[in-house]
Amino acid sequence: MKLDIRYGANPDDFMHYDTDRLRNDFLVTRLFVPGEIRMTYSHIDRIITGGACPTIPLSLECGREIGTEFFLQRREMGIINVGAPGTVIADGERFPLKKLDGLYLGAGIRNLIFESDNHDDHAHFYFSSAPAHTSHPNCYIDIEKAKKVKMGEPEKANVRTINQYIHPEVCSTCQLMMGLTQLENGSVWNTMPCHTHERRMEVYFYFDIPKDGVTFHIFGRPEETRHIVVRNEEAVINPSWSIHSAAGTSCYSFIWSMVGENQEFTDMDHVPMSVMK
Repeated sequence: MKLDIRYGANPDDFMHYDTDRLRNDFLVTRLFVPGEIRMTYSHIDRIITGGACPTIPLSLECGREIGTEFFLQRREMGIINVGAPGTVIADGERFPLKKLDGLYLGAGIRNLIFESDNHDDHAHFYFSSAPAHTSHPNCYIDIEKAKKVKMGEPEKANVRTINQYIHPEVCSTCQLMMGLTQLENGSVWNTMPCHTHERRMEVYFYFDIPKDGVTFHIFGRPEETRHIVVRNEEAVINPSWSIHSAAGTSCYSFIWSMVGENQEFTDMDHVPMSVMK
């Protein structure tokens, strides 16, 4: 198990970061290394972003950085499989997950194991974990069970479907919210016009990006934006004061994970296009 530590950022300092500093502090790469569980611990709301790529069954261990007896002792977790079929075993209960199936695990799970169904074609379990002061029931969510919200207009190249997996209208959680947005062919923009939500931070994990393509993730204060070039199966940590938007060289998909004060999906501060710089 590999755990990387990232610290928070003051928006006044952020505007002076160069490309290397932005990538070192906010970009999460190499999430799916065969035979490993890799995680990034952000001090922004103490979210943990990770990936498991099992070649053999992989058990999630708890390091000193977590400070508890076992990983989910005081945490909850959301998982979405973006690879080949696999199985998550939580305290002996088996949850088969095909591609785009999701799973919520409440606090208190002692033993968590990731398996690929086929050792030659590995599952890619993407997960987010947040501190939890109470436990909620485990919940399996496939993409058909997710709440679907259609957004965008063809002439603005932003037609997309938001699949809300871990959301109050789908399953109960302590604070974690998680879902998957899919852009339609011909659309490249997400979350534009943009917004902020000071009460929640967010992590974007991008996938379904072609090998010869990239996505430009735009973040920072609306009047002082920056960007990171993102490739397939990479993620970006967004502070709560930051916008979070992107444009790709083609359509793509992304998983969003939110942690913070509330679970009001529509609680956002919209940014007029005239403010953007």
